[in-house]
Amino acid sequence: MTATEKTTKKAAATKAKGGAERLRIRVRAYEHKLLDMSVKQIIDTAFRFEAEVRGPVPLPTEIKKYTVNRSTFVHKDAREQFEMRVHKRLIDILHPTPKVIEALTNISLPAGVSIDVKMV
Repeated sequence: MTATEKTTKKAAATKAKGGAERLRIRVRAYEHKLLDMSVKQIIDTAFRFEAEVRGPVPLPTEIKKYTVNRSTFVHKDAREQFEMRVHKRLIDILHPTPKVIEALTNISLPAGVSIDVKMV
């Protein structure tokens, strides 16, 4: 029996029990320092309950650019450009226990940080 067959059987047994094989967490924020602090807090919480963590994986930064006329009426050539950058990270927690899930739902993150949790 190869290692892949063992992990496949283990995953099937975990899903049969009703538990999730992996908890995928996507974290998004406008400030990268705030995002990194939040990711560190999530990973520390997972390690406190002895969960296996993969990541954080930096995802591509989403850049939204807006061009606006400087003047309201005459000067069409004078323009300003603004941009918003959304930084993203991905964290996988393998074989999470109910204690880990409960701890992650009760975690308090700073304002401006959004989090998406998905059971895969």
